[in-house]
Amino acid sequence: MEHQAGQGATARPQGPKREGAGPLPRLGRPAAALAGTTPVCGVVLVLPTGAEASARRPSPLVRAAVAPLARSLGKACAPKGVLVHVVHYRVGGWNGGDAALSADARWAVDEAVSRYGDVPVCLAGYGMGGRAALRAAGHDAVNSVVALAPWLPDDGLAAPAEPVRQLLGRHVLIVHGSNDRRVDPELSYRLAERAKKTNRDTCRFEVRGDGHTLRGHHREVAALTKDFALGALLPRAFSRPVEDALAAPPPLGLRMPLATGFGRTLTD
Repeated sequence: MEHQAGQGATARPQGPKREGAGPLPRLGRPAAALAGTTPVCGVVLVLPTGAEASARRPSPLVRAAVAPLARSLGKACAPKGVLVHVVHYRVGGWNGGDAALSADARWAVDEAVSRYGDVPVCLAGYGMGGRAALRAAGHDAVNSVVALAPWLPDDGLAAPAEPVRQLLGRHVLIVHGSNDRRVDPELSYRLAERAKKTNRDTCRFEVRGDGHTLRGHHREVAALTKDFALGALLPRAFSRPVEDALAAPPPLGLRMPLATGFGRTLTD
């Protein structure tokens, strides 16, 4: 469910538009409103999943799948001055070299900066949206990325490896279920391992026994995402498990188990 922004989220003129015919991407309304005159000090952009190839408009179901996460993030982030938007893509597919979902993610960051000024942005994507978040991280306004069960191509000898240079200087969190049958968890491990070589602020959590949707541990995944996003966007510390994961060398910091009940003992 979408809600209107509060008075503290003063809307600015609309951001850059794409040239040419066809649908435009857009930001959904903030998942939760800011109170009173609370200034916007950060933005989380939630990126839904998509298909490998599709020129059709995305199904509303892909946004519905990330709506609970967006609402949970909005409830936790709005009191801190951080707005949460779900990105509405132009089309539903990555579409090869077009990398359409990544292009829309970069557009969304431009739009957030146009609306709210020079504030840090966290990209939080699920599935193909996780790949889009990682790819779009090179935008100057992005300071952090959360990739949940990211869809990644097999970076074997026959294919070029997914780029990681754009992650330099960003805080990066990857979360993957150990029983994901749709996307091999080892693909995200290999990407995290390459990223960690040049960007120490990279960590990866494994959700033992969970699948691609991470439904079995959705509360823990939401709590981890909130902790990471707020720690990256605001002058506050990460939780101890996240600090430990960021500090630990591979493979430990890239195979950190997400504990059952994570978030229940976190304090503000």
